[in-house]
Amino acid sequence: MEAAGVYGARKAGSVSFDPVAFFTHPRTIFRLLSWVFSIVVFSCIVNEGYINIGSERLLCVFNNNADACNYGLTLGVGCFLGSLCFLVLDFYFPSMSNIKDRKRAVLLDLIFSGLASFLWFVGFCFLANQWQATSPDQLPLDQGSDAARATIAFCFFSILTWAVLTLSALRRYLTGSNTNLFTWQHLEPYPRNVRATPYPIPNGTTIVTTNPYQAPPFTETLDPQKLTQQRPMAPAF
Repeated sequence: MEAAGVYGARKAGSVSFDPVAFFTHPRTIFRLLSWVFSIVVFSCIVNEGYINIGSERLLCVFNNNADACNYGLTLGVGCFLGSLCFLVLDFYFPSMSNIKDRKRAVLLDLIFSGLASFLWFVGFCFLANQWQATSPDQLPLDQGSDAARATIAFCFFSILTWAVLTLSALRRYLTGSNTNLFTWQHLEPYPRNVRATPYPIPNGTTIVTTNPYQAPPFTETLDPQKLTQQRPMAPAF
């Protein structure tokens, strides 16, 4: 692999931005899903994650454990901002011509996606455990129960989306291929208007090919007499 082509640096800026291909790319779709899931998580906790029972003090619906609500709220806001940042990075990535900058961007994506996937798994287990320990007496009239269940469900969905993004970033980092790294740029189709490329041979014969990547044949001088000579037959036993 040539150094100029690692992480697609050679093709930086050579392909114009296609918004349809960008927003329909699987990586962009998973980033948008992660962004939406994080919104659902922290909005459920903010709106209905706290209740007050006979006092002005707000209690968390997850077993009155404030750490559970704070964890889900912090993780949701952090992944919300992270998803936006990496969407912007995907948008500007094709214009980055420096190989080191591209490699750092992929490595940052790998680290953040892997960490987010792990934290969502911890959050799912933590919130599910606290919700299981919540007694009905702590939630009169079943207040905040729907928001708590939605929070746990979308924590689980976030594990899946961030895990897929982690595997995608790992593959891009290990291969260093522009076909796996570009968000909307793919291998260009074979050009239809390629002219035939003749390669002359010293004996006057010309080989014509339409493959622009085909190497020219050997230029060794061919003796016409050798071509007309018959191969010696093997002795019969």
